[in-house]
Amino acid sequence: MTARPGPTTRTRIRELSGATARDRRDDLATEEPLEIRLTSPDGARRTVAITMRTPGHDFELAAGFLHGEGLAGPKEIAAIAYCTDEDLPPEARYNTVTVRLHGPIPDLPALDRHFLTSSACGVCGSASLDALRDRCVPIPKGLLELTPGLLYGLPDTLRQAQGVFGKTGGLHAAGLFSATGMLVALREDVGRHNAVDKLVGWAGLTERLPLAEHVLMVSGRASYEIMQKALAAGIAVVCAVSAPSSLAVELAREFGMTLVGFLRGERCNVYAGQERILG
Repeated sequence: MTARPGPTTRTRIRELSGATARDRRDDLATEEPLEIRLTSPDGARRTVAITMRTPGHDFELAAGFLHGEGLAGPKEIAAIAYCTDEDLPPEARYNTVTVRLHGPIPDLPALDRHFLTSSACGVCGSASLDALRDRCVPIPKGLLELTPGLLYGLPDTLRQAQGVFGKTGGLHAAGLFSATGMLVALREDVGRHNAVDKLVGWAGLTERLPLAEHVLMVSGRASYEIMQKALAAGIAVVCAVSAPSSLAVELAREFGMTLVGFLRGERCNVYAGQERILG
């Protein structure tokens, strides 16, 4: 029986400290590929993505990815399971997820691209903001009003809840917070975009979308793909420990999102949607 990979992998290392060396065990963040396949009632099958990820919450990752790319929403998914196709070697079974749709596989331009990504770069899924305008609407105003003090507390809460990061020091995190600053859900992954997909997938599979009255906090930078996924989930406020990219700021401003960067200690920069921050 093939063992299911976990979020951490044990290894042996040599630790150097000054003139002293010692051998010991260490925990690494596991990084393995995940192939996402779509199937339809007529028997059609298609691979739509291969992403490097940390094993765990794989079904949420698949559902979140499909939702963020506009390929399939939660209501269009009939079932998600690890693949047992005969063409798949046993060692790849837990690295391949099949998403069975209620209807046909969508014939979208996005499917003509090669969705092969590392844990670092992410999958954009839309060539430009023009593509987003066709399937996303601006975030309504007035749903959230946040104090600076609430924002300042988010990074510590996120960090304290990162169980796997505490063991490995090598994972990104995405946390979903309520309007009062309560942590609702958290997901970790070697890829920051995967962590967001897992979070959005969780929300979709538990019928919580859209997330208009929630705040997304990410442990890294705010990139275009992070903002795209947040917009597709209806998230009004995105906060990041590090800097945003220029396209992330442009997306936030056009679609009425609040984007906060460099959120560390009691300081931050608000790049868009300042009206949701009181004071």
